[in-house]
Amino acid sequence: MRLLGTVWRAHNPRWSFAPESGDGAALHGGRYNRIGNPALYTSLRFETAWLEAQQGFAFKAQPLTLCAYAVDCADLADLTDPGTCGELRIEPADLACAWEYLLALGQVPPSWLLADRLAAAGYAGLQAPSRAPGATPFDLNVVFWRWAAVPPHQVKVIDPEGRLPRNPLSWR
Repeated sequence: MRLLGTVWRAHNPRWSFAPESGDGAALHGGRYNRIGNPALYTSLRFETAWLEAQQGFAFKAQPLTLCAYAVDCADLADLTDPGTCGELRIEPADLACAWEYLLALGQVPPSWLLADRLAAAGYAGLQAPSRAPGATPFDLNVVFWRWAAVPPHQVKVIDPEGRLPRNPLSWR
């Protein structure tokens, strides 16, 4: 699938000087990326970005920097489509796995294996339902493994007035 439009990401303000970086995901891993593999986690709605960033603690909200991104990205796997999941041999349980728990047990999460397989097949990322507590069927995420400032894998922060900090010294 090709995605043309806007996606959202809620950042810890401390790291908002690098809004197009996938380094945090590489450092800690994520549902759809192994530790060491950069990924850019975004959402189709800003409400979903908020849910994802709060990690289920809606009543202990922390400060966030909300960014919008202009996207013109081809080669995405639409894992919200049952037909696509069937063609790619992806089970719903693989998408919903308790990846952090499995990792703590020393197991490789099934969602990592499917991400490995999709990336090796040439996909730049995927679209999937949010698994954040409180998510509805309208809450969809887009995870990018390959992105650039220009198509065919464009994911570019929208900041025409230069409001985002340029380096970490902005926060001292």
